Amino acid sequence: MACFFRRCVALQLAEVYSPVWGWRLAQVLDQCLEVSAGRGVIHFRLNRPILAQVNTCFPAALLYSYTARINTSPNIAKKFHAGHLRSTIIGNFIANLKKALGNEVIRVNYLGDWGMQFGLLGAGFERSGSQEKLRTQPLEHLFEVYVQVNREAECDESVRSAAAEFFRRLERGEDQALALWRQFREITVDEYKRIYQRLGVHFDHYSGEAFHQHQTQDVLDELMTRGLLKTTEKGTAVVDLSGAGDLSSYATLVRSDGTSLYITRDVAAALDRKQRFGFDEMIYVTDKSQTVHFRQLFHILLAMGHQWAERCVHVAFGLVQGMSTRRGEVVFLEDVLEEARSRMLNNMRQSSTSKELEEPEQTAERVGISALIVQDFRGPLMSDYKFDWDKVLQAQGDTGVFLQYTHARLCRYTHLSGCDTGVLMVYRYDEVLLQSANELQPRHLVNFLLTLRPQRLLLHRCAYDESPACPQARLCLFSAVRSVLANGMRILGITPVEKM
Repeated sequence: MACFFRRCVALQLAEVYSPVWGWRLAQVLDQCLEVSAGRGVIHFRLNRPILAQVNTCFPAALLYSYTARINTSPNIAKKFHAGHLRSTIIGNFIANLKKALGNEVIRVNYLGDWGMQFGLLGAGFERSGSQEKLRTQPLEHLFEVYVQVNREAECDESVRSAAAEFFRRLERGEDQALALWRQFREITVDEYKRIYQRLGVHFDHYSGEAFHQHQTQDVLDELMTRGLLKTTEKGTAVVDLSGAGDLSSYATLVRSDGTSLYITRDVAAALDRKQRFGFDEMIYVTDKSQTVHFRQLFHILLAMGHQWAERCVHVAFGLVQGMSTRRGEVVFLEDVLEEARSRMLNNMRQSSTSKELEEPEQTAERVGISALIVQDFRGPLMSDYKFDWDKVLQAQGDTGVFLQYTHARLCRYTHLSGCDTGVLMVYRYDEVLLQSANELQPRHLVNFLLTLRPQRLLLHRCAYDESPACPQARLCLFSAVRSVLANGMRILGITPVEKM
């Protein structure tokens, strides 16, 4: 009777989740010693020695099938700043997690490739830019031009006027202005792809504000038809968000000179994505300074009658303080990656195990990136934190370096075991993944993985068992933990190393 009950539970869960999940669960429930009912819960007591011998390869629990869109948004014509690291690795983590839970995920890099800043850059390049420098040092030169023209615009009205005129030329579709803009965009995307490759990050689509510029008029027409768009005394077009009709809270969608704003293009982009991809959930990843912007965006979409905007989510994150390299305080991401690799390589050369490595520089790169990711993910994403190179690259403690060391050490144990257990569901791993997905916070997974240490595993009572089967059981446990550790690291965006 108990066996029949257990099979019914597995089959019902298979209907909710997936046949494979239910079949694997049935394997586990067959090892139950006892089943009892409590108030609102069912308790299963498992036969652990037998369970350890079963190849119970679980996929992570499937929540429900949906298309999730993950958006991050650096700006073109600017070098990848260290501040973009957070949006990139957080978006990558969420995409990896959703995919691991069985969902279809579309990764979108939504570039900031339109707006008044390109009026400044375009006007600045026409004043002092060099096509020769653009060929040899493209982003460095664009950064120099942008800094210089911003400095000039602060005290020269003619520069500001030239910038506004260049942006109007862009919006009118003038060939010369668009050709320069396309050149800036192509240079930037190529550079970003190279950096993303170093981080192990990929995108399914590279989109941007410019793609949706031609759709903004349709948005404004719809808002006008619905009576949502109002014109102020200053000549700007706004949407009233107050709820009382008194414009005590509003979002500006059109400037007084007729040019569009970032939020106008974001409304158009959201409508286009829903039509193209039919997503069930859309997730934006940006810093917390844009919290009000996304609150306004979702409010406007709901006011237009799009109830799916309730399933749009903004994952906000805080600032990193004190991140610098030996070269100075203005920090570009590539400089940070080089610094992490260099410091880690130096640390590894002082270790006796470095002689065993076939590709020490590649290992140093992977471990260095691991250190950056774990440091970033240990706390709540909304919190600011102070960056410290010495703490980040410590070989002991709750760091990415130690996480990689733990995996490498487990590889030494299990490569000799011949133990074929597959991926056992180590206690609480599935719960941690679900908690991470519900909250869209990586700290739960990071803190869980940091507990999977060989010295802690040896506290398992089997470690003190002198029976002949115990050594093999211990190696099977280590093999299972290594599999879970590697799986969790990949979800975080970390490539596990086998030797350090």
